[in-house]
Amino acid sequence: MRNLISARAFSLVVALALAGPAAAQQAEIAETIQRQMDAFLAEDEGAAFGFASPGIQGLFGTPENFGRMVRDGYPMVWSPGDVRFGKLAERGGLWVQNVYVSDAAGAPHLLEYTMEQIDGRWCIAGVRILEMPEAAV
Repeated sequence: MRNLISARAFSLVVALALAGPAAAQQAEIAETIQRQMDAFLAEDEGAAFGFASPGIQGLFGTPENFGRMVRDGYPMVWSPGDVRFGKLAERGGLWVQNVYVSDAAGAPHLLEYTMEQIDGRWCIAGVRILEMPEAAV
């Protein structure tokens, strides 16, 4: 499963990178999110914590605290099934990426990732669980 997700993410990154600068930015953001999910699948809390923004890292303090919060509050991120990237939009100087993900039982979820670029590197500054649109359920 992990290799399938990584292969799909890599294909998406390559396709978007070839489409132009804005698409390349979306590809970098998608890759950051996917790599964190891959780290969670591998139960590598340290690597997953490394994709979080300094603000998130400061809030949780340790990779273990961060991992516990994700396991308890965002199980669909800790152990994702199918992952699809939706709309990317700028909001107040930050970028917001919608991500459709299924949990271990196959139930669909819509997540909103807030991304910030620090020293040329994309970091995850927050994740919100949104209500799934009626047509997507």
